[in-house]
Amino acid sequence: MTIAIHVTDLTRRFGELVAVDRISFEIVQGEIFGLLGPNGAGKTTTLSMLSTMLEPTSGTAEIMGIDIKKDQDGVRKAIGIVFQDQSLDEELTAWENMDFHDRLYRLPKEIREQRIDELLKLVELSDRKNDIVKTFSGGMRRRLEIARGLLHHPQVLFLDEPTLGLDPQTRNHLWKYIEILAKEKNITIILTTHYMEEADRLCNRIAIIDHGKIIALDTPAQLKNSIGGDVVTIQSPDPEKIATTLVAPWISRIESHDKEVRITLVNAEQHISTIVTRLNEEKIPVTSISVYKPTLEDVFLSFTGKTIRERDADRKEGMRMHFRMMRH
Repeated sequence: MTIAIHVTDLTRRFGELVAVDRISFEIVQGEIFGLLGPNGAGKTTTLSMLSTMLEPTSGTAEIMGIDIKKDQDGVRKAIGIVFQDQSLDEELTAWENMDFHDRLYRLPKEIREQRIDELLKLVELSDRKNDIVKTFSGGMRRRLEIARGLLHHPQVLFLDEPTLGLDPQTRNHLWKYIEILAKEKNITIILTTHYMEEADRLCNRIAIIDHGKIIALDTPAQLKNSIGGDVVTIQSPDPEKIATTLVAPWISRIESHDKEVRITLVNAEQHISTIVTRLNEEKIPVTSISVYKPTLEDVFLSFTGKTIRERDADRKEGMRMHFRMMRH
């Protein structure tokens, strides 16, 4: 088993703000590894350090055995990267964008043209290779950016929010290409995302990151199993009363927030009638009840006490307060 990425106590500070706080992990070759967390959690900062675009404050990391501090050129030759923000030239064709990027690596013309053809075929853009990029849809642009990032045959590919803003159908198509790269090309992929479904579908392992720290790291299945059973969600205008009313030895966890109660228990189908009966006896109004298997959203809630959407809202409010203070 080859270790493709080795990270030890990696830290990045911006003044008093600790954006990434002593994170450590290893990724094996051919693995799809996800950094899952809300906006501002430290995901992009982590990728920026690993790709040598940002100097770590402390800690170490190696990409394919190459130290990110001691041999930045070596790291850049070993990696490909697709940024969160588009970096294509919209006035050039798909082929011209690929060719321009390939020339930066000084590859012979024959090899350049062969790789461009192969990769455009991989992402199903061969028939649009001579079209100007500004005529492409968002999904087509992301596919072209992934193809461009693979031109120099990198061993490791960084994908920063690869499907951000794309419609569900396009997102599914892009997932297919990412899976092919790992399974058939043996490329190690580290991606950042705040889409739970994306992390669950693609990643062999996931590191949940919040406030710059890794708070959980395991396979999607093991993370969901750590919750300890099925999940019953109850929507009600009085969630606090439900939380105090439903006390039973077969309930392993009960949490109340934002007009919703989430109950974790084993074999929910055996206890749902008891739950409904007790709520009726106490005359507690209920809007809806649902039963499902744990999701990564439940895992995030279990570790942080908030959903990933609430974390995003907290950070936006924090930024607004910061700017208000700066104006006064």
